[in-house]
Amino acid sequence: MRIHLLFKKEELDEAKLDATKTVVVFDVLLATSTISACLSFGARTVIPVADEEEAREIAKNLPTEEYCMAGEWNGLPIEGFSYPLPLALQGKVAGKTLILRTTNGTVAIRKAAAARKVWIASLLNSPAVARKVYDEYEDETILLTCAGSANQFCLEDFYGAGYFLSELIQLAGENAVQLTDSALAAKLFYDSRKDQNETLLAQTQVGRAMLEMGVGEDLHFVSQKGQLEVAPYLSGHKVVCDTCVSVYNN
Repeated sequence: MRIHLLFKKEELDEAKLDATKTVVVFDVLLATSTISACLSFGARTVIPVADEEEAREIAKNLPTEEYCMAGEWNGLPIEGFSYPLPLALQGKVAGKTLILRTTNGTVAIRKAAAARKVWIASLLNSPAVARKVYDEYEDETILLTCAGSANQFCLEDFYGAGYFLSELIQLAGENAVQLTDSALAAKLFYDSRKDQNETLLAQTQVGRAMLEMGVGEDLHFVSQKGQLEVAPYLSGHKVVCDTCVSVYNN
């Protein structure tokens, strides 16, 4: 099982993506956490969009009661969109299509679309995604893609990828896994701070911004490890999951 890690979405070469690559996308703060949570909250599907115009075009073709639009750009709210905090969306998405536009995570997901499969992972659901990746592995290369932010490295995505690797290695066994140096670095970093998840996220640039915004409850929520039995993946232009269960405990 060959595994490589990309430090930011800009390193993902779309021209090299094909049936020999599986991509796992991490945007721990916040898109992949929001997607995983909203599917566990009962959303039918999530559509990651490139911009507000695409979101509104999709919404035009859906009955008002069947969709919810959420998004941000550079951390700022978008007019007519709910802000994409998972707990704020909890009562809005059940039975609906979530149309989601974000600065980094949805961009990374769309950029990975040509891969054999694209999985969406976070601290909340990495064990569930690891099991699916392990069960469906067919000798492809696994690319762990950290979304980053505006072409910059984000520590929370790196930590999330390390957690995912820890879970995957428990399933496959160390001898079955070949890690590149970047993937190994994520695993070693996670191992050195595995019990500091909430503290670490709160120290990151985005985590500090969330605390300044007064949304510490959401930061606490997305910092929890293995709370959602949901393994979202890209199917066409939509993110779906086969089984979505929340085991979150405050």
